[in-house]
Amino acid sequence: MRRIRMPLTNFSAYARSWKIEMKIAWFGHVASARRNGIVSYSRMMLNGLSARGVDVVFFFHATRERHLVTPPNVRAVRIGALDLLNRATVSSLRAEKTIENVLRHERPQIAHVSLSFSNLDSSIPEMCHELGIPSVATIHTPYGGPGSWWGTAMKVLYRVTVNTFDKYDAAIVFSENQKRMLEKYGVEKVALHVIPNGIDVESFAPGEPDYKQELGARLLISYVGRVDPEKNVGALCEAFTGLDLPSDYYLVIAGDGLDYGRLRRKYADDPRIVFRGHISDSRELRRLLRASDINVLPSSVEGLSIAMLEAMASGAAMVVTDVGSDGEAVRGAGIVLDLEDLEGQLPLALRSLIEFPEFRQELRRRARQRAVEQYSLQGNLDKLVQLYEELDSRNRSNFYAYRNEIA
Repeated sequence: MRRIRMPLTNFSAYARSWKIEMKIAWFGHVASARRNGIVSYSRMMLNGLSARGVDVVFFFHATRERHLVTPPNVRAVRIGALDLLNRATVSSLRAEKTIENVLRHERPQIAHVSLSFSNLDSSIPEMCHELGIPSVATIHTPYGGPGSWWGTAMKVLYRVTVNTFDKYDAAIVFSENQKRMLEKYGVEKVALHVIPNGIDVESFAPGEPDYKQELGARLLISYVGRVDPEKNVGALCEAFTGLDLPSDYYLVIAGDGLDYGRLRRKYADDPRIVFRGHISDSRELRRLLRASDINVLPSSVEGLSIAMLEAMASGAAMVVTDVGSDGEAVRGAGIVLDLEDLEGQLPLALRSLIEFPEFRQELRRRARQRAVEQYSLQGNLDKLVQLYEELDSRNRSNFYAYRNEIA
């Protein structure tokens, strides 16, 4: 751990800050246009920290919403920004000064940045160190198979951003595989901590499949997520139609994105394929997942999919590609596909789960058990708060040691 550089002024104010309840500066995402896991991560973490009585100063970029509703103990600070195709964010010219002023005033114990936050990913930890605030990053950057175009592109991105990660005091990754990859690519200074995404396993749980009954479906396969090229939703639709299944076997696509309109038009004549678009109502999403016999995530690139974990907790039999941390999460509790043979393996996996119901039921049981034991939100928050406390304690020790040096 690098030594925290302490300012030479305001020692008494800094010392008093440790007498109050824990306060965290959280740099995250809320934009309605970004319907992806990085937004869900911020929402769940803010709700979880608030429920534990942690005070949070929440920095987020301007969105379409006029009024942002935050949980108790969370104060929102809106930053102007330019959003680039819902994939990258450029903070306004005044953002850095705004952040610095708020941090000086609020004096949080920890700053936590959900990467990528914006073009300020490198500037924020430097600013925090000048103010004596330890900084933590959660690395959401997805990665894929080494032989794919997406895998190669993400490998380049990881190598380029290694220096940014090293500016933080600690970084959170989602799996041992991701940790090993970062170490291989040259991360040296930052302390890496494996804390997987967590989901509410009480809300997302097996239950009455009333949504399936409404459709008149005897068997229901679902996909939940963005309908973008790297998600390979078209390959799922092709595999489904190629199996020549009965009319009461349904595939439900929940999500929108760049490929949504094209795929909806292409399969408009097949009533068994239902395009729901983005489901913003969490109750409706839970109804869909509870009704899902099989859930498929055939992506070319992932981090650790929250939608996948929610499907696991809901008791769906899982079929995922071995990309990102998804394969590590599902292996032994579902079917993990080789991305390089997706077109061959995906139909075979679906056929196996459809024709062997006992096998399907066993994987449904294992998926639920895996989610509860390893990916619960409460477990995630326990590890996160423990990390905050460790950094807090270390920073206080550094502060008092530094004060004694200059006394």
